[in-house]
Amino acid sequence: MSLFDQLKFNADGLIPAIVQDHGTGRVLMMAWMNRESLEKTLELSKTVFWSRSRQKYWIKGETSGHVQLVKDVAFDCDGDTLLIQVEQTGAACHEGYRSCFFRSVRPGGEITVTEERLGDPAQIYGNK
Repeated sequence: MSLFDQLKFNADGLIPAIVQDHGTGRVLMMAWMNRESLEKTLELSKTVFWSRSRQKYWIKGETSGHVQLVKDVAFDCDGDTLLIQVEQTGAACHEGYRSCFFRSVRPGGEITVTEERLGDPAQIYGNK
């Protein structure tokens, strides 16, 4: 049975991909993939995602230089979620943080930023 026979893509042909730092285990981000973006990811050993808002493919780091080199691709027991372990260069988050999960909610609802910003998004991506 092929990999794609074991995966369950949603009605839009997408599957969630959780991206994790290979060395530390820190969850860096979550994005969406379709069959072609997963095929490209496996071919290039760099993460390639499907942008639902822009309706196009994007290679992580193509604008910022903050690439993700793929070390492992796994899927869960239901076949409906991918776990991609990467070697991350720079920030994974478009807001300039190492992880997109840089905020935590404390008791009482207080929101705390839990890591330092690695760079100014305007300098990383330019003014959009």
